[in-house]
Amino acid sequence: MTVRILLADDQPLVRSGLRVIMADHPDLEVVGEAATGSEAVRLAGELDPDVVVMDIRMPGMDGIEATRLITAGPTAARVLVLTTFDEDDHVRGALRAGASGFVVKDMALEDILAAVRVVAAGDALLAPGVTRRLIADFAGRPEAAPRRPPRPVEGITEREREVLTLVGRGRSNTEIAEDLFITVATAKSHVSRLLTKLGARDRVQLVITAYEAGLVTAPH
Repeated sequence: MTVRILLADDQPLVRSGLRVIMADHPDLEVVGEAATGSEAVRLAGELDPDVVVMDIRMPGMDGIEATRLITAGPTAARVLVLTTFDEDDHVRGALRAGASGFVVKDMALEDILAAVRVVAAGDALLAPGVTRRLIADFAGRPEAAPRRPPRPVEGITEREREVLTLVGRGRSNTEIAEDLFITVATAKSHVSRLLTKLGARDRVQLVITAYEAGLVTAPH
């Protein structure tokens, strides 16, 4: 199955480089390029890609607002944010806007391509080890700390609360199954029910919920 990709970055060299790299992989197809956030929103609606690789800092409409509009729109496209993580203070905003995960511009090419495939498959970017590290870094930043007192998560079972805590720690379904002595299929079912009950788009949003509920604390 070919993954259809829209590249959104105001730097032509970045877009060109990603296009050339992806052209060498038959399961990846770049269907469009955007140099601004507004153009990314328009093309996402017209082309209906599987994944939008989105830069945050673009002229006019930035990547966060573009992500919010794309994920709130009729397209099923998932957004993979492309950023210089150490310099970007908008990670939390991008997560809240509906981004499914992050790749950084200096990551290994194999990791970037793997991230695209994971997002396209509808899974979480918490699976690759590198993304777990990025999410942990995000959670540890002062600006990522909950601004309000932790609120209890309502409407879930105690077992689902345990699963949500483990998801917040970046555990995969297999690891959750091992930790709770259940099958992988059962772990996956618990995660699916959590997504439905909490109205979360994906596991990244479950991570946010776990942190804001105080189920998981930022690493020190």
